[in-house]
Parts: sequence; structure tokens; C-alpha cells
Amino acid sequence: MQAPMLVLKNDTKRESGRKVQLGNIKAAKTISDVIRTCLGPKAMLKMLMDPMGGIVMTNDGNAILREIQVQHPAAKSMIEISRTQDEEVGDGTTSVIVLAGELLKVAEPFLTENMHPTVIIAAYRQALEDLVEIMKKEISVPVDINNRDEVIKIIKSSLGTKFMKGWNDLACGIALDAVKCVHLDKGGYKEIDIKRYAKVEKIPGGTIEESQILDGVMFNKDVTHAGMRRKIENPRIAMLDCNLEYKKGESQTNLEFMQETDFRRILQLEEEYIKQICDDIIALKPDIVITEKGVSDLAQHFLLKAGITAIRRLRKSDMNRVQRCVGGQIVHRTDELKESDIGTLCGLFEVKKFGDEYFTFLTKCKDPKACTILLRGASKDVLMEVERNLQDAMNVARNVMMDPQLVPGGGAVEAALAHSLNERSKTIPGVGQWPYRAVADALLIIPKTLMQNCGVNTIRTMTALNAKHATGGTTWGVDGDTGVVVDMKEYGVWDTFQVKAQVFKTAIETAILLLRIDDIVSGVKKQSDLDAEKMASKVQTPAEPPAEE
Repeated sequence: MQAPMLVLKNDTKRESGRKVQLGNIKAAKTISDVIRTCLGPKAMLKMLMDPMGGIVMTNDGNAILREIQVQHPAAKSMIEISRTQDEEVGDGTTSVIVLAGELLKVAEPFLTENMHPTVIIAAYRQALEDLVEIMKKEISVPVDINNRDEVIKIIKSSLGTKFMKGWNDLACGIALDAVKCVHLDKGGYKEIDIKRYAKVEKIPGGTIEESQILDGVMFNKDVTHAGMRRKIENPRIAMLDCNLEYKKGESQTNLEFMQETDFRRILQLEEEYIKQICDDIIALKPDIVITEKGVSDLAQHFLLKAGITAIRRLRKSDMNRVQRCVGGQIVHRTDELKESDIGTLCGLFEVKKFGDEYFTFLTKCKDPKACTILLRGASKDVLMEVERNLQDAMNVARNVMMDPQLVPGGGAVEAALAHSLNERSKTIPGVGQWPYRAVADALLIIPKTLMQNCGVNTIRTMTALNAKHATGGTTWGVDGDTGVVVDMKEYGVWDTFQVKAQVFKTAIETAILLLRIDDIVSGVKKQSDLDAEKMASKVQTPAEPPAEE
């Protein structure tokens, strides 16, 4: 009898075929079950402890999955899609996981009946194409982005499922104003960069109602000298990114003095250099000098004498926001300063104290292109959650501005698509129509989960919803608070087309990707790790001394 041949190393584990596919489906279902209760207005919060002992309380799908440590490779790719969704459109992170998990779950019976994965994949692909086409042509409606009430309604439907829902009007107003503030439209080029130009400053204390959006910027800095002015109206602001102190050598510098006066002369040169820089600045008569680098005591003295307030070591990102608010230009050398570099669009400069910290405010700016959102709240955890909610709201506002197309919310669009796909599946020949129909069933998990989270009778409500869509109503969905079937057009819950399209694309493509896998080989080490181990073993085992006779 021939001995068994080993190809893989002993420490390598290999799983293949049906076992892998069913294992992947189980892992994906587990991940989607973790955050299923986080969907809709009646969403529960999850409390997570990170390895450092910090606490995260949230119902944001991406924030939860970011903190969870998983081992299974399929579960890791599920977590990845939530992050992709967050980076791409900023909303729908929970929906995408729930839907991807369900799409894999409905594929399970076909696999157990020995249907080939490529047949299922082809049907899923076809369903995705039809789905986006139906949504764009039949379900979506355009929106007027200049109508403030309309846009606020859309943002409300995103925030309605979050912790901030009690302060809906405040949060929606802040989000919309922030996005409008950073919106640039230069000859057909549109840019809305929330991350860079809409900064969120969190200050514990006070109440959430005290949160506001500033018509300018604020940062956690105080003036460099106690004698400098802390409140100036219509200030002239010079922005620098050079040192206002004597240049030091990069490394050790040796100076050799032949006589005593040489030392005095060197000190004098340092002073003269600083005086020269300060004179360059003072010549333009600014009220405030903000620099990214340091300001020496001597420079402070000269600036104070001239009645100029100095702020030092401001971050580059903060400096860019200041420049977009007050106008002017950030200058790299003081001798190149000119009148056009001075920022004059700021209406008020003042330093305020919150708790033990000093904060600088540059407000009442004329047409600012950057802003700061000031958040107040009871504790750090509350503020973190409020910030996450605001980010989602701003992303929704940005999506509407970029692509002003809407679809009905509350599971209405999913139910309408499920009905349309069911009708279309009758025209598909062969065995492919069953997985195609399964996509339609999987889409219904969104309205079904909304009902489950409300605690209503799922079967009865689901039947009522299907009946409405069968008679041609595409805007009927679930009221997330009461679990009753309502017309979303009257109820006023809308989602952006961009978010929904991204949810469907990401979920179906992930399901396709995971169904394609039929082999998992684990325990494989990288070549670099193996080389490192070889080197380590050579170092640790010195040549053995010759054995004694």
C-alpha cells in the first residue's frame, strides 16, 4: 500500500468545498445578528470596552464593528464593507451589514441542494443591475437643494435612528449649515470637504442645547503673553508658518571666541535678527499674528510693545481653516509679507475660558469657507456619540448636494424593489430565477428588522406592506416608531439615492465575493516572517563546542 503524500506543512490547516461556504455564511450571519438591533429609530445602543479599558457607546454599525476583534476571515471582510460604506457615503453602515448577511443566508439552501455557486453569482449580478436601474428610473425623485425644509427632512430621517434624535432640529440645522459653508463651486468643479474644513470641537460641560456652529473658527489656544489683548473687533490677521525666534543649529554647533566682545556680538546678532523679523511684521500693522511655529520671549516683547496679539504653535490643519475664514495668505518668510497676505474678513477675535482651558474664537467672518462646530454635553462618551451622529448627518447633507436624488425611506424602497424583482424573475429562464428571486426576499430583511425592533407582529405587518406594494404603491414603508405601515411621501422619511445604491452594490458584491470562496488555507506564514525566524535561530544557536573525550 502506498504511503500518504503530504504536500502542505503539518502546521497548515486547510478547509475546502461546501464546509467553507457554509462556514462563511455562518460567520456573516453572526456579524449581521450582532448589529441587527441597531437599525431604525428604536435602535438599541451597544456598549463596548476597548483593550485599553475605554468605553464606546454607540449604535453606529461601523463604530461597533471597528471595536470588535474577530478571527474568521469572512467576518473580517464583513467588517471591512461597513468601513467602506462609511468612507464612501457616511451613512447606511448598519443596513449594509444586515443586508449582506441576509443575502448569504438566502444562498444557503441553494448550496445544500448542490447548485453551483457561479449560477447563484450570475443571478445576484443580474439582480443588482436590474435593481439599480429600477431604483433610478421608477422610484427615485429629484429634490430642490435650495429648499431648506426639504433637505432638513432628509437629514432628519438619518438622525431619527440615532442618539441625537431628541435634538433633531438643532443637529439638522448645524449639519446643513456646515455643509453649505464648506461647499465650493468653482466653474463646474464641486468640492465639499467636511473632514478638512468642518472641524468638530468637543468641550465637556454644559448641555447639548448649547452646541452651535460658528461663523468662523475656534481652537484650543491662548495668547502667548498675559499682557496681550484678548478681544479685538475687525482684526487684521497675519498668518505665518515660520519661527519667530533665533534659528538654532540642527545638531551640535561649536563656536570659537577669540575675545570677550565676540560673545556679546553673537547675542546682539540674535537680538537684531528677531527685531528685524518683528519689524517686518509690525510694518503691516496687524492686530493678530498666528504662527505654526514658536515665538520667543524677545519677539513677544516687541509684538506686545506694538500692541499685537500673538498665538503660536497652531496646527497646519487649523491654520488652513483660519485662512479660508479670514482671507489672506499663509506666509513662509516675514520679509515677503505684503498687504494682500493680511486676513481682514474676521469680525471678532476673542479668547474665552471653558473649564480650565482657554479657547480662541475668530467669528463673524464674511462668507467663510470653513467652520467649527462647537459641541457641549454632559460627558466625554455623550460627546463622542453626538459627534458620530453629526458626521453621519453632514455626510447625508453632502450626498444630497452632490446628487440631489431621493428614494422613500422606512424600508419602502426595499419592499418596492422586492416586488419588482419578483415580477421580473418570472421572465428569467432556467434555474437562475430562484437565486434571483432570493435577492428579492433578502431585501425585505430591512423592513422586517424595523418591525422587529418596534416589537410589532412581523408576519401580519409584512403581509400588509406586501399588499400595498402589489397594488402599485412604491412609497409605502414602515413607521420605525410604531411599526405601522404608512405612506412615506406623507410621513416625510426620505433617504438619498446615493446611500441606498451604495448599500445594495456593496452588500451584493460582498455576498458574491464570499460565495466564490471554496478553500481556506490558514497557518501560512509570510516569507519575511520565515526569514526573520531563520536569522533568529542562527543567532540563538552558536556553534556547539567539540564534545569532550
